[in-house]
Amino acid sequence: MFTGLVMGMGRIEAADNRGAETRFRIAPLFTLSDIELGESIAVNGVCLTVETFGDNWFTAYASRETMSVTSLGELKVGSKANLERAMAMGDRFGGHIVSGHVDALASVEAVRPAGESKIYRLTFSSEHGKYVIPKGSVALDGISLTVNDCGPTWLEVNIIPETQKATTISGWTPGRNVNMETDVIGKYVERMVAPWTATGDKPEKESKITMDYLREHGF
Repeated sequence: MFTGLVMGMGRIEAADNRGAETRFRIAPLFTLSDIELGESIAVNGVCLTVETFGDNWFTAYASRETMSVTSLGELKVGSKANLERAMAMGDRFGGHIVSGHVDALASVEAVRPAGESKIYRLTFSSEHGKYVIPKGSVALDGISLTVNDCGPTWLEVNIIPETQKATTISGWTPGRNVNMETDVIGKYVERMVAPWTATGDKPEKESKITMDYLREHGF
């Protein structure tokens, strides 16, 4: 599990493409000590496993499935990526629950200034809109961000100077694809209440969740 608080950026030193799969060699641009074999590191929000490592570098393998649903294929030698180690028990929890499992690619539509901040507007497939809510959380390229405003196929986030400096977000321009992970809590809630709500094959079925039902069950 991650929190979306990026530790720093890493530089892609090698991207060994093997068909639809890729093995990356990444050099952190900050001190990343005590790397362990098999540990999880989020690379632009994608949970990858350390295969080998040395003095300030590590390698990680991205499968066909991972490459097909994320933007990792756009990383070239010299590209920078956001890095975060998996959260350790007892660590400060400053962001939100991030699994490192990307839901969709979002596309940067526009960037505009807002004082010292910048507001980024991104678009995405409508099937993911129900998980994005105003003032809720979203992970974009592994960065935990608060949703300023949103619609069925778009969202806006406000990026403060510190985030611009510490992550790859300062290089985002219109047309760029970004890994998006929506709030995992919303997805679990949807699955849990599904048996009591209308289903796709029976759209005429009314939801069993009513105000009386909620009061009866202590809500």
